[in-house]
Amino acid sequence: MNLVTIGLSASTLLGMAVVICYILGWANKAFHVEVDPRIDAINECLPGANCGGCGYIGCGEYAESVVVDGAPPDKCPVGGTACATAVAEIMGVEVGESLPQRPIVHCGAHYHERKGLSEYRGERTCRAANLVAGIQGCTYGCIGFGDCARACKYDAIHVINGLATVDYEKCIGCGACGQVCPRNIITINPFKASKILAVTCSNKDSGKDVMAVCEVGCIGCKACSRISSDLFQMDEGLSTINYEKYSKECSLDIMKACEKCPKDRLTFVGKPTQKEIEATEHVDLPDVVEPDFKTTIDDTEWWG
Repeated sequence: MNLVTIGLSASTLLGMAVVICYILGWANKAFHVEVDPRIDAINECLPGANCGGCGYIGCGEYAESVVVDGAPPDKCPVGGTACATAVAEIMGVEVGESLPQRPIVHCGAHYHERKGLSEYRGERTCRAANLVAGIQGCTYGCIGFGDCARACKYDAIHVINGLATVDYEKCIGCGACGQVCPRNIITINPFKASKILAVTCSNKDSGKDVMAVCEVGCIGCKACSRISSDLFQMDEGLSTINYEKYSKECSLDIMKACEKCPKDRLTFVGKPTQKEIEATEHVDLPDVVEPDFKTTIDDTEWWG
C-alpha cells in the first residue's frame, strides 16, 4: 500500500508540474511585451547612479522616458556631455548645448552673523527645526543642521559654521540637497561659466527688518538693479539675478554691482578654472559661498 501511495503521489506531482510548466510557457508567449532595444542601450550608457538628478526615479525610468516620451537626451547631470552625446546618437538626434547644473545656496550668514538665535533641543534636522518658531531671527536663512549634507551621495556639501557650503570639486548637480532643504534656499542652476554670480540671501523683508536679524543679509537697496535692471531684478525686498540675461557681455555691470553692494551679497560661486587660479594667485579674493534659486518658506506650516 505504501508503494502504491507513494507512486500515486509522485505521479500526481509530476502531472501537476507538467501542466504548470505548460501554462507558464503559454502565458510567457501570450503576455510577452516587446521592449524597445534602445531602452537597454541607453540604460547601458547611463552611469547607473540612480541619483534622481534628471527628475526621474532612476536611470531605468529616464532611459524609458527618452525612448517612449521623447525626453531630452541631456538630462543626466552625472554623465555630462559624453553621456548626452551617446544617448543622442542612439536616438538619432542632435544634442544641443549642455550646461552643467550646480547648486547655489541662497544664504551667506554663518552662526556669528545671525541675530536672534535661541537654544533648540529638538531633533537635530532642518526639517524638524523648521517647524519650530523662533530658532533664529531670520526665517529665510540656512538652519544648518545638515539635511543637505546627509542627502548628498557624493560628499559635495557640508555645513561649515552653521552654513551649507558646496564643494564644487565633487558636486555633480544631482539636486538631492535642494530637494531636502525645508526652506528652499538651495536651487539648481545651469552654470554658463565655471564660476557665476549669485545672490547669497533669501530674505524678502524690508532692509530694517533684515538688519534686525542678520548682519550680512540683502537690505533691498536696489544699487545693483540701478546699474542693470535687466540683469538684476527686485523680488519684493530681495535682489535676484536673471540668468537668462547673464553672459560675458555683462561682466562690467556685474563688477560694478559687486562694488556697490553694501552687504557683499553678490558673490561668485563655483569651481575656478586653472587659468582663473593663476590669474588671481596673488590677489585677495572674498570667500566663495554657494547659492541657487527658489527661496522663501511660503509652503511651510509653522507650529509653536
